[in-house]
Amino acid sequence: MSMHLEGPWLSTTGKKKGKRKFRNAEEARKARELDESWKALQKKWAVEELNKKRQRALSAEPYRSPAPHYRGINDPKIPSLNTGWEPCTKAPDKVYTGTKIIGIGTMHKSNAVPIFSDDEAKEISSMRR
Repeated sequence: MSMHLEGPWLSTTGKKKGKRKFRNAEEARKARELDESWKALQKKWAVEELNKKRQRALSAEPYRSPAPHYRGINDPKIPSLNTGWEPCTKAPDKVYTGTKIIGIGTMHKSNAVPIFSDDEAKEISSMRR
C-alpha cells in the first residue's frame, strides 16, 4: 500500500497564503521597514530590470532550429543505367578432375584431410588420439 499515488490535496505547490497578520504594531512596523529596505536594495542593484528582461525572455517565442539540409535534396535526379535483365542461375558444382589426390580421409573427429598416396592413407588410419 506504500506505492499508491496521492491526490491533489497533498500538493505542496499552489497554496496561497492569506493576508499576513502581526501580533502587535511593533512587529508590523518592523516588517514594513524590512520590506522598504528590501525594495531599496533591489532598486540599487537594478533587480527590476533583470526581472523585466527575464519576463521578456520567458514570453518570447522558443527557438526552433532550421530544417536540416541533406546532400542531394536539390540535386537533379540522374536515373541508373539499365543493363537489362538476366535470370540468376545456379553455378555448376565444383568437381575435382585431377589425378594427384586419391581420396579424402578423416584424421580426428570430422577433420577432412586429402590423401595423396597409399602410404598416407595407412599413416592416417594408424594415428591415435
